[in-house]
Amino acid sequence: MNAPVTTMMQPDCTLNQLRARLEPHAALSLVLDYAGRTIQPGYHVTEIKAAHFAALDCGGNPDQWSETILQVEDLPALESNNYMSVGKFLAILSRVDKALTMPPSSRVTIEISRPGEAMQIFDIARVESAPDRVTLTLAMRPAICKPRHRGGQPETACCGPQAQSSACCA
Repeated sequence: MNAPVTTMMQPDCTLNQLRARLEPHAALSLVLDYAGRTIQPGYHVTEIKAAHFAALDCGGNPDQWSETILQVEDLPALESNNYMSVGKFLAILSRVDKALTMPPSSRVTIEISRPGEAMQIFDIARVESAPDRVTLTLAMRPAICKPRHRGGQPETACCGPQAQSSACCA
């Protein structure tokens, strides 16, 4: 009954999916695992951005999407070794949502670093609930050639070794 429950998330975890997965666990601690480390108990959500992107990929294809970007500073605890609760995290999201209106279908991106380190960008790969905590396991988000990734164009049509300067990336 108290066994951990793990949910594998899609590469584009939405804000609505994240909230739904966290809401039943408001009293538990929220822990993030990223880049081979566990976040320190004094971490701080420094900024939440509601962003809309309009882009043109290297194959000339237009794209649009929304993201909710959570910026987190990985800090040691100053007073207590307790992690932020899921409930407090959800309250922060709600407060920001009232001010910025974050689309429920927006992709969740997590930017995280320790002081003095370069910020890294992550997706949520897995959510695991245990009796005392919920752990978000983060996966690095690599740069990709969208046409090749989507299978819409052969590798040589865009960014492969035979690419012509007029085909893309010129």
